[in-house]
Amino acid sequence: MQNSDSKLGKLHGTTTVGLVCTDGIVLGTDTRAVLGTYFIAHQHVRKIATIDDHLAMTIAGGVADAQGVIDAIKYNASIYKLERKQPLPVKSAARLASNIFFSARLYPLIADVLVGGFDEEGADLYNVDLFGSLTQEKFISTGSGSPVAYGILESEFSENLTMKEAVPIAVKAVHAAIKRNAGTGDGIDVVTINGSGLREIGAAEKQKIVAGFSGGS
Repeated sequence: MQNSDSKLGKLHGTTTVGLVCTDGIVLGTDTRAVLGTYFIAHQHVRKIATIDDHLAMTIAGGVADAQGVIDAIKYNASIYKLERKQPLPVKSAARLASNIFFSARLYPLIADVLVGGFDEEGADLYNVDLFGSLTQEKFISTGSGSPVAYGILESEFSENLTMKEAVPIAVKAVHAAIKRNAGTGDGIDVVTINGSGLREIGAAEKQKIVAGFSGGS
């Protein structure tokens, strides 16, 4: 592996959040990647990967390791859809991610992913850590800024949230981590997923949300 690949593999530092809503899923991340001890290597890393119209994953940890898992799940999701004429269930995608991480446990993939989506069973959210441990969640945050993000999520999450209500919470949680964690920063990406598919929250909408709780800072 050449130096550029080695550098990519070591990029880390992040905050990701996921919330299960009554009508879908909300996923959010920052966009900063750091190298070593919080050297800012890139300011605009995309940490939400679209697997299919109904399914997405977030990245925390080593970018190259996580991207390898995402590529494998994208491939299997495509094959499943071609063979069965229906999308890969969210739970199956999460189990596949768990199996990939577990199979590499002797030489662990240094990453942590969220798998979230909307299928026939409704909204679903899972966390998979570097050893393949799989947990189903109602709300969760991962990455170096997660302790800060949890302060927002735990105080504002409720079982009956709609996506419209949850989007500002996700933005606020990531924004708080950006303010207080050196490994988190630069920008915020947020998507929603429901029966109509995946929607990216636009920059103007995110700026309006931030301005609403921080006076525009």
